[in-house]
Amino acid sequence: MVAALKAVCRSPRHYKPRTSAFPESQQWLYIARRGLILDQAPSHSVSLHRLSDSDSGIVEVSLERPEVRNAIGKDMLRGLQNTFEAISKDSSANVLMIRSKVPKVFCAGADLKERKMMSSSEVRDFVNTLRATFSFLEVLCIPTIAVIEGAALGGGLEMALSCDLRICGEEAVMGLPETGLAIIPGAGGTQRLPRIVGKAFAKELIFTGRKIGGREAMSIGLVNYCVPAGEAHLKALEIARNINEKGPIAVRMAKKAIDEGLVVHKTSALALEEECYEQTLNTNDRLEALAAFAEKRKPRYTGD
Repeated sequence: MVAALKAVCRSPRHYKPRTSAFPESQQWLYIARRGLILDQAPSHSVSLHRLSDSDSGIVEVSLERPEVRNAIGKDMLRGLQNTFEAISKDSSANVLMIRSKVPKVFCAGADLKERKMMSSSEVRDFVNTLRATFSFLEVLCIPTIAVIEGAALGGGLEMALSCDLRICGEEAVMGLPETGLAIIPGAGGTQRLPRIVGKAFAKELIFTGRKIGGREAMSIGLVNYCVPAGEAHLKALEIARNINEKGPIAVRMAKKAIDEGLVVHKTSALALEEECYEQTLNTNDRLEALAAFAEKRKPRYTGD
């Protein structure tokens, strides 16, 4: 299991592999919490597939639990854990998209009917495992895109907040309504939302539980794009294809430099940028880029 964690940013052979972005104490915490839920039984509500042909570097996780509007229960959590770990070990994956196959909903949050049957300790374990799973998603080395049509509430929005980019349809509805249930967002929402939209907006949305539409989400920086209803997947695919055409090592190193640089002093962050740039120098892809430029053709990157 430690090997799986250390593969969160699995690297091509020519540059130094990155260990997990979790501190070592948190690695063991993730392992322990993961074991509370995960087994190898297939999930009925989460599927993973790779796009074909020229889009082969794009992988897609689909949520499909229509009877409860993609509410997150034990089966879905198990499916998310398994698929995220599979992606972390796949060095040919360049971009991840998370979408819903259920019309007019991304994810409605926790399965409250299932939650009602849990003891307090079971709820604690479940939420801690969900938080660790979203943290695992956040530190995947490839870009991740949440495709939001319809409702993204509670844990559904927290999953989207763990992605690098968020694309929504204009009829999307987003919110963290937990205070209305006498709890707080427990899967990262209190930490990720203010880092994305700022402290004041985050406090208002969390204190009041107010839901916002796609256009307002765009205006406060919660989503990268708000497009006509039904077109979020097309826009996300356009962005994923754009990323997929770029040098895979460069994209991974850019994500590492940005994410890790933001949590240290600027001097250390600039040293990190230098380290990440160094990893792109002795690659076949960089030589291919120069050759393609000279020959006036599109580069053919292999991740070497």
